[in-house]
Amino acid sequence: MTTAGLIIRYAAFAAIATLCNLGAQRAVFATLPEGAAGLIMALICGTGVGLVVKYLLDKRWIFFDRSRALGTQARRFSLYTLTGVATTALFWGAESLFWAIWETRQMREAGAILGLTAGYVIKYQLDKRFVFRCD
Repeated sequence: MTTAGLIIRYAAFAAIATLCNLGAQRAVFATLPEGAAGLIMALICGTGVGLVVKYLLDKRWIFFDRSRALGTQARRFSLYTLTGVATTALFWGAESLFWAIWETRQMREAGAILGLTAGYVIKYQLDKRFVFRCD
């Protein structure tokens, strides 16, 4: 695959995972108010959904990982989650900051998109080096 093709595919998958994340957050906000407790629950649920969606897409279509052994998959998913800790902090920080400043759903989601975009750029490099390297 060409570098341009990989970038386009990775960006598309990041967009899909972002939409899934924000969709899960909206589902949480449909039952909880957009205050501090609601925001925390929305961040946790959205992050979980986005993490699983992005892992499955990256594993198969970005890093072409065909391994099926449960132990290998558990190790890779654990490492994938671990590489996401700092990038998740970036995403949560941007989303929370935008909410704290503007207190509107649109700006909260703008902060989420900004934080997720920056995080995914960093995460690709971490995943390539630490998660999906050739064993």
